[in-house]
Amino acid sequence: MPARIRLQRRGKKGQPFYHIVVADGRAPRDGRFIEKIGTYNPLTIPATIELDFERALHWVNCGVQPSDTVHAILRREGIYMKRHLMGGVQKGAFDEAEAEKRFEAWKTEKIRKINDYKLEVLNKTKAESKKRLEVENKVKEAKEAVLNEKRLAELEKERKIKEEAEAKAAALKAEKEAKAAAEKAEAAETTDNVEVNEDVKTTEVDENQETVVDQTSETPEDNVQPAE
Repeated sequence: MPARIRLQRRGKKGQPFYHIVVADGRAPRDGRFIEKIGTYNPLTIPATIELDFERALHWVNCGVQPSDTVHAILRREGIYMKRHLMGGVQKGAFDEAEAEKRFEAWKTEKIRKINDYKLEVLNKTKAESKKRLEVENKVKEAKEAVLNEKRLAELEKERKIKEEAEAKAAALKAEKEAKAAAEKAEAAETTDNVEVNEDVKTTEVDENQETVVDQTSETPEDNVQPAE
């Protein structure tokens, strides 16, 4: 089976990194290879490619077929464009200097497109980050509003409980004061009644004593009836 240009996986799980190799088509994917001609990192935007241009062009000119992914990589790097221009030189359509000039113009345009794509991706990423940040801020503000409402409700509840407790304490104090005042008034009234009763008793005793004195002061003659 002929040789192929393909990717050989390296890197960690979930973080793939590839070598671009020329290998026997019968060899395992990550097995032995004939030559390493570059690397490919698909995790960057855009993907990072390092390629030995001359060796890649050599193997393509030798008729070695690439895999689909490697074909796209070689096309992006200008391997097939270079081969096409060299074919024009061989046919006499233009000289090698013109071919090199056209290739440099193509390469410059390709680099410009890649840079434009990078800028577009960067702007898109910034816009998405800004939008995501705005959404996160709105969610955060909504959560804070809910928490503030909850705190206000708790404070209002605590205030009402405090007011009710103060009202109960004030009512209890007023009740105690009223009760104390009533007891004091009752005690004062009782004292007045006792004093009045004592005065009455004293008056009655005095009157009784006066009555006794009057009765004892009467002479026996006053009590004797005249004889008929």
